[in-house]
Amino acid sequence: MRASTLAKKIARLTLSRKAYGVVTMDLRGLTSMADFFVVCSADSDIQVKAVAGAVVEGLKEIDIVPWHRESGDANWILLDYVDVVLHVFHKDTRTFYNLEKLWGDAKFERVDEMERSPVSRTSRRRTGPVKKKAIRQRAAG
Repeated sequence: MRASTLAKKIARLTLSRKAYGVVTMDLRGLTSMADFFVVCSADSDIQVKAVAGAVVEGLKEIDIVPWHRESGDANWILLDYVDVVLHVFHKDTRTFYNLEKLWGDAKFERVDEMERSPVSRTSRRRTGPVKKKAIRQRAAG
């Protein structure tokens, strides 16, 4: 998978757990450490973990696993997929590190919350009540 495609996929996966301020940063030509950064924010330490977990699980389904993982007191998590590095920050921690300013020469692309996968939204709504109904039917019968 191309690095640009992987960056977009990662960005969409972060949205599945309601991450916000999602930005892809094209670092090609600026550094050799990665082609893209994906940066996003979350409101709590629990949400930081949930966003990172959604990305790990979503990519594992297509046989892509992180090469390296780092975290700092649960207020940020870094997932390194070699060509693409994901930074999930607690909203206050993101302000402190300010990667957008640090990498100001990069090409930025904001990922709109409207790009959330419609499959993940509808499947949660449809399968939740159906599963509960099936469990109730099994318990009754």
